[in-house]
This record gives sequence, structure tokens and C-alpha cells, in this order.
Amino acid sequence: MSDREDERLRRWRLVLGGGAADGTGRTLTGTDAAMDGALGALYGEGGGQDRGGRDRSAGLGASAPSVARWLGDIRTYFPSSVVQVMQRDAIDRLGLSALLLEPEMLEAVEADVHLVGTLLSLTKAMPETTKETARAVVRKVVEDLEKRLATRTRATLTGALDRSARVSRPRHRDIDWNRTIRANLSNYLPEYGTVVPERLVGYGRASQSVTKDVVLCIDQSGSMAASVVYASVFGAVLASMRSIATRLVVFDTAVVDLTDQLDDPVDVLFGTQLGGGTDINRALAYCQSRITRPADTVVVLISDLYEGGIRDEMLKRVAAMKASGVQFVTLLALSDEGAPAYDREHAAALAALGAPAFACTPDHFPEVMAAAIEKRPLPIPDMVTHQ
Repeated sequence: MSDREDERLRRWRLVLGGGAADGTGRTLTGTDAAMDGALGALYGEGGGQDRGGRDRSAGLGASAPSVARWLGDIRTYFPSSVVQVMQRDAIDRLGLSALLLEPEMLEAVEADVHLVGTLLSLTKAMPETTKETARAVVRKVVEDLEKRLATRTRATLTGALDRSARVSRPRHRDIDWNRTIRANLSNYLPEYGTVVPERLVGYGRASQSVTKDVVLCIDQSGSMAASVVYASVFGAVLASMRSIATRLVVFDTAVVDLTDQLDDPVDVLFGTQLGGGTDINRALAYCQSRITRPADTVVVLISDLYEGGIRDEMLKRVAAMKASGVQFVTLLALSDEGAPAYDREHAAALAALGAPAFACTPDHFPEVMAAAIEKRPLPIPDMVTHQ
């Protein structure tokens, strides 16, 4: 048997889990057997082998020590991205959420956005002895996200703010010379080697004063957990920019304004309460009541649009905000997972009002916000969307 064929059978053996029905005839040893045991504990249904060659069966048991050992095994044998998927599956398939309330377990897991969402959903049941550890886990994920997203977000939005604030009669120190020269190339005088500028292009003083208001209105129902995490991080980044006044509002059937906590996105996240119903109309009514400069305001609704409130009132409110000059953005999700299940009727109704609903990844969010700030068409990604 060639090495290539042997490797193919090895991979199929790990996928299928062993037993007479898998058809590979492949026996695993050493590290492969250990990997197989870790996979079988989560996904197997019996018939495989553990690292000692014995028949394996599914299940991690309900004890923290056995789960902790398993967590150690998968971190040893699989890359971080795979570990995160297996942890999520363990929580979903085997009901291990309760074990995350133990500090020892939290210290053993691979922290990611989805784990943060799970922890936030457990906040009410979390004992005091666990909260400090949980907060440290959340902070690590948030700081990693800020490092990844903040620089590009600030650069993209600063450019958008400068472009949206350009004026035709700038003071000398506010002239954008590069754009002024390009705008006047037709007035080049070769005999003098110079351009005569008939039209000056200048920057507004975006960096010196607030020029745009941004309202993030975030659905905190359980299905939106990852979006809540990313939106909180982006809210903190936007709030750090002097030229943007940022408001962050979360809602289920109640509305909570967390703007005062935007200097620390961890505080924002622990101020949320994942789960419960949804009243988008009430949330938008609150946001609308806080708008003082509609022509300079961007409202970002992040929701799967399953409305438990008054649908027609919600749509009328969106229409009224757009008519007043507000730039309205509807995101079905702000995460790396694409569009979730969502209310297609509501999405179509919003699209008919000129507020297309689409899912957005964190990497694409700065471009969406830049377009909204500059009042140009939104760069809608190639995902499930209603336009």
C-alpha cells in the first residue's frame, strides 16, 4: 500500500470512528489513537478504540475532572480553531454549560467569541467565586478582538469622516493639497511649471469636533450572542474617536442604554442579558428619541428581525428616521458565521424602505460604516440579503 493510500485510510478511519462498518481495516496507534479517543468521547457512538486499544463509547461524563482531561487532550492534538469548534459542540451536544460555572473549568477552555456568549448567558447562575475568572476570560477575548479590529476601523472611518467633511472654501491650513492639485490639473501652466487652482478642496475639522452621531441598537436575544460581543468591541472603538459620538443600546423586551460603559467593552458585555423576547419597535423608539442631528446620524440595527412588538410601528419608525435624514443600516448578524435564521418578511419590508438587511463580518464592518458616514451605497457583501 502506498503512503498516500495509507494516509487516506488513516483520515477516513478518524472520520468514521472505527468499527466493522467503517470499511477501512485501519488500526490506530499512538497519537492517532489518542486523537480518536478525544473525537469519540464527543462524537462517537461506540465501536472505536481508546488510546489503550479498548472499545470506546461516546460521552464525557458529567464530572469536571473528566471534562478537564478531555479539554487538555484536544488542545494537545488539534489546532486552536478545531478546539473551539469541539468545545462548542461539547456544550451544545452534551449539556456541559453548568461545568463552565467552575473556575477550574474556565481556566482549561480555549477562549473565543462563542465561549464569551455562553458565559454571558450564564451570568445570573454564576457564583461569585467564578465571576472573576469569567471576567478574565472575557477580557482576554475582547482585548484580542480590539487588537485585530481597532486600527483598521479607526483608519477607515477617519478617512470617511474627512471626506464627508470636506469644504469648498477651506482655510489655508485645512486645504487638502493632493486633492486640490488633482482637481485642477486642467489648469497646469507648463511655461511656469505650476497649477493654478481655481477650486480648493479642504478638510473639515473632523478631528477637532464631533461630526457624526452613531447609534448601535443591538438585539440581545440568545441567537445574537456573537453579534453582541463584536458590536460591544466596535462600540468601544467608535467611542474612542473624538469626531464620533457613539451610543450603544441593547434590547430584548426591555431597552438598556450602556453608553456610559463604552470605555470598557467588558463592562458593556456584562451589562447585557442574553436571551428573552424581542421588541425592536420599543428599542427603535428609544433610539429615535435620542437623535438630535438626523442628517449627521447613523443608526445601526443589529437583529435577526424576529419582532415581538408592533411590526407596523417598527416599520413606520424606520421610515420616519430615514425621511428625516438618518442613515439606517440593518445587520442580520455581525459575526463570522454569515446570515442566521431571520424574519424574511421583515427583512423584505425594510429593504422596500431603502434599508437592506444583510449579514456582515467584523472585517467588513468598517467599510459598511464608512459608506454610511459618507452617505453612499452600502457595500453589501455576497451573503444572504434582502435588497
